[in-house]
Amino acid sequence: MPLLGRAAVAMWWDMAPALRAEFEDWHSHEHFPERMGIPGFLRGSRWASAAGGEGFFVIYELDAYETLTSPHYLARLNSPTPWSAKMMPHHRNMVRSQCRVIESFGGGVAGAMMTVRLSPAEGKGDALREHLAATLSALPLQPGLTGGHLLQTQTPAAAMTKEQQIRGGDAEADWIMLVTGYDATVAAEAVAKVLGAPAVAGAMRSPPIVAPYRLSYTLAKSDLRDG
Repeated sequence: MPLLGRAAVAMWWDMAPALRAEFEDWHSHEHFPERMGIPGFLRGSRWASAAGGEGFFVIYELDAYETLTSPHYLARLNSPTPWSAKMMPHHRNMVRSQCRVIESFGGGVAGAMMTVRLSPAEGKGDALREHLAATLSALPLQPGLTGGHLLQTQTPAAAMTKEQQIRGGDAEADWIMLVTGYDATVAAEAVAKVLGAPAVAGAMRSPPIVAPYRLSYTLAKSDLRDG
């Protein structure tokens, strides 16, 4: 099963160790349930850095691209709870991408994830997407792996929200490749092989940003008491 839905919000940020316990409490027990209560939100998952750093990666899987500008979502973004308003300023080095799901193979929620932020060189996007789609489609069948996904940031036209104002604005990724599996070493090796292929290395505008993560928590809409 691929990613749920055809859109996603993909985010990276750092959290200071002194705030980590409260952050995970808030994010697990208030923020995730709040987000999953929004129509069109299907599943959220939080991943902690597997490299010993302070970083997190969070992805929300959405039913459709239009959910990104739905009145329900914008209402939450512009009316953060007191606890959210307290925690948002501590999201350091925030990268938040509102995406279309371009390719998605495999599925489920595994224990390990590699995130790759990349940008195609001018005129190379179509060829790069075709090559990545063919490569990612084979990954879920390999031992140690469960999924390969490609997302592309397409920021909708909307005013800056209250949450963004609290954080001071967010950076964005361009293209996002996600490789998941139950063997972190195999996932890292798979990503290195994909990025090392001439068809990929020669089609990127700049060096990719690669990071390993381990699953911290996941919550689906179906997990809520009211479904």
